Amino acid sequence: QVQLVESGGGLVQPGGSLRLSCAASRSIFSFDAMGWHRQAPGGDRELVASITRGGVTHYADFVKGRFPISRDNAKNTVYLQMNSLKPEDTAVYYCHAADSNFHYWGQGTQVTVSS
Repeated sequence: QVQLVESGGGLVQPGGSLRLSCAASRSIFSFDAMGWHRQAPGGDRELVASITRGGVTHYADFVKGRFPISRDNAKNTVYLQMNSLKPEDTAVYYCHAADSNFHYWGQGTQVTVSS
């Protein structure tokens, strides 16, 4: 059973930064891609950023230039560095991984941007 464990969420003021971490229970190279999605209250879950096994990254337009995605292969961990946070970034952020058989999700971590 694959486990994705997120950490790093919390309360931050507008303009601040947070770094989310997603630790996988197996090698991140076993996945075709990993990434982060978010879901605001009353909204749909939406892609924020992703990275493929080969290192190709993709970003939603609303976070381009603000939320770089990265990984540490030795730690089987993917990161989302969240900079210049805005109140509209408030949401539950979910780690996601996909292989040829399944899509896997973490439990989610709350990010609240408020003064």
